[in-house]
Amino acid sequence: MSDSPPTRPGSAEGNLLGAELSTAVVLYHEAVGRRLGLSAADQRALSLIGREGPLTAGALAQRIGVTSGAATGLIDRLEKAGHVRRDPDPADRRRILVTALPGRRTAWAVRDLSRAMAEVMSRYSEQELAVIEDYVRRTVAVLEEQTRRLGPEGNAGGDTPGPATPRGGAPVA
Repeated sequence: MSDSPPTRPGSAEGNLLGAELSTAVVLYHEAVGRRLGLSAADQRALSLIGREGPLTAGALAQRIGVTSGAATGLIDRLEKAGHVRRDPDPADRRRILVTALPGRRTAWAVRDLSRAMAEVMSRYSEQELAVIEDYVRRTVAVLEEQTRRLGPEGNAGGDTPGPATPRGGAPVA
């Protein structure tokens, strides 16, 4: 573990560390996307299809928070790039299932990241890893709940800010 004292969540240092982690994750995915010609939404969809697929377009749209039309366009792009295929649903031939193709071009990124993270995690005891796993699982649950709360079906408590307005300008869409 680090020689510096632990950072408390909710403290100014903890909030800064959380923001740094969030930014690093976003920048990593943007870099992978640039390399592969995929948007952030494309990557989210491909990751989800790979983990939980095959999925219908409707299920995918709901899971990543886009319209069915946007999901269709996204699937079109992924199919054209060779990341997924469409197959008739054997249970209902009117529906199409989207399946991630094995050996897709993102494997190098996952492999390299997994190797680097395994090296980081090797520094921790089993007990420390259990605490880290608990923290990550709870963080994911909070983020999923907050995402639902901010989504079209959620209620952000009426305190949701309006569109950003630059100094002296019109709202930014």
